[in-house]
Amino acid sequence: MNEPTTLEHLQAVSDSLESGATMQIKYLLNGALPAQDVARLLESSPPRERKLLWGLIDHTNQGEVLPYVSEEISIQFMKSMDTERLLAVSEHFDNDDLADILQQLPETLVKEVLASMTAQNRARMEALLSYSEDSAGGLMNTDTITIRPNITVDIVFRFLRRHSELPEMTDSLLVVSRTDRFLGMLPLTKLLVADADATVRDIMETECDVIYADQDAAEVAQLFEKMDLVSAPVIDPETKKLLGRITIDDVVDVIRDEAEHSMLSMAGLDDDEDTFAPIIQTSKRRAVWLGINLVTAFTASYVIGLFQDTLDKVVALAILMPIVASMGGIAGSQVLTLVIRGIALNQIGNANAKWLLNREIIVGLINGTLWAAVIAALTYMWFGDMQIAYVIAGAIVINLLFAALTGTLLPIALKKLGIDPALAGSVILTTVTDVVGFLSFLGLATIFLI
Repeated sequence: MNEPTTLEHLQAVSDSLESGATMQIKYLLNGALPAQDVARLLESSPPRERKLLWGLIDHTNQGEVLPYVSEEISIQFMKSMDTERLLAVSEHFDNDDLADILQQLPETLVKEVLASMTAQNRARMEALLSYSEDSAGGLMNTDTITIRPNITVDIVFRFLRRHSELPEMTDSLLVVSRTDRFLGMLPLTKLLVADADATVRDIMETECDVIYADQDAAEVAQLFEKMDLVSAPVIDPETKKLLGRITIDDVVDVIRDEAEHSMLSMAGLDDDEDTFAPIIQTSKRRAVWLGINLVTAFTASYVIGLFQDTLDKVVALAILMPIVASMGGIAGSQVLTLVIRGIALNQIGNANAKWLLNREIIVGLINGTLWAAVIAALTYMWFGDMQIAYVIAGAIVINLLFAALTGTLLPIALKKLGIDPALAGSVILTTVTDVVGFLSFLGLATIFLI
């Protein structure tokens, strides 16, 4: 028998809320469902129902649910907590995840949380807070097991047995000097079969992949993918001291966030966009990009207005104009998406950008010629005017060439300027293809038809 899905649980909870059967809901939220499923229910509920559900979760269980909820929703809940409860739920977070959330909370609240921690935990958290959320330092976890190189395997085993459990995703022990300078790694696969009298120095690996704290999170994800890593040490780029480690589950989050970022940015939405965010909050976020789009739309309309006399004389042009702009927009989006993906994967640089540009121009010319012929034939069949057919064919070729040029060079240029290509690229591309499409079509019509 299949387990109920999140949507089925959501429907059951909704029905129970309407009927006032809160005891049944409390049973589901406090043990009957895993914490991950409860988190999905919260994320899938509108604000009012979400607040009611959160209030029905016992305080002792809220800490188990909160790490599985999106960062934006977690922050909403945590802002309403007092310091004692906030400290209690924070114990369920990995250090790196908690640091990301604390960076979004009011400074006074963060100070109270840090003051309530032990000296060791406070030092670890302050170290994490000093790094950007999108850097290796902000991504790392300080929960590591370190050993010295001069001890024997037997002593290592005795040291490990003193722990009730090892940190999650532990595939290697990290070898450091007395000053915490990183020296190498001892994989557990080697440790388990090593002679008890052998020293760590004899069996440790010194040629291993390390990550510097100031590296970009996307670069870290690429390294994990390339080297098939489960975990990797993070070291200070200047002192070479061990700071922490990054594990594959953190990298999976980075990859997922990058994918969501690319998808949502194409529509001008924020990475942490809550599907069920309040109306005012959602309206504000979308209004910005609607305003930007309005500016680009007026720009395209202004270009059309320059050829008002031409449009008055040849009505067919007004009917055919959207075809030119649409073909350019689609062609440009294809190239833009491909190049943004290449930049995200670190595949595009100065060495191959010229080849890529030449390739896209040739592809644009081929497709432009092909579809220009098709559209010209259909235009002649529709209006019976060969001159209009030639004009729209020429405009299609020109716009597809500009679409290829813009789609290739725009994201590369934006990246060099420090602007996110996924966020700004589509808006600029649409403007270029609309303006060039209208300008070329109406310009050619003015020259050859009027």
